[in-house]
Amino acid sequence: MTPDNKLGLTGAALLCEEERISKLRAKQLFEQHIIDTIEVGTYAGLQEIHRRLFGDIYPFAGKTRTLNMAKGGFRFASALYLDDALEKISAMPQDTYEQIIAKYVEMNIAHPFLEGNGRSTRIWLDAMLKHALGRVVNWSRVDREEYLLAMERSPVKDTEIRLLLEAALTDQTEDRLILMHSIDASYRYEGMERYKTEEL
Repeated sequence: MTPDNKLGLTGAALLCEEERISKLRAKQLFEQHIIDTIEVGTYAGLQEIHRRLFGDIYPFAGKTRTLNMAKGGFRFASALYLDDALEKISAMPQDTYEQIIAKYVEMNIAHPFLEGNGRSTRIWLDAMLKHALGRVVNWSRVDREEYLLAMERSPVKDTEIRLLLEAALTDQTEDRLILMHSIDASYRYEGMERYKTEEL
């Protein structure tokens, strides 16, 4: 099903424009230091990231979903209990690496938006890591299949995703090339690799 959008597009044409526009917005988040003005580690902060990435594309950008969702046989948090879950996730501690990953996993289970959860939440995760530890994930060093499998298993145990991302941490939080390649890698996990962020 193609989600409602502001572009009047469907199918492959919509996905192509979604990738181009939202990658450009992600690039602006970092280059214009907008990301540094967004609340760190809260659902309100994640909503702002989502709104900035997808606001030109989807009318539901930054809005909590009211429909139930599943992916690959896994059911995300029920829409009925989502507001309560998001409040609890926002209040979770984010001082250590382990706490931040636990919070990231819980937000993935919540999956609060109809589209664009993974891309928004990876930026949200990096903002927490940068704020607490002075580090970010170099996503271009994280294998797509290993990441997707680790995330799939993370609701049961987060050890695998914790170790996978820990191996890709860097203290080069302002390195433009790492940031651009990380955006591209994040989109690659979703099967989107038509555009290179640095060329937009």
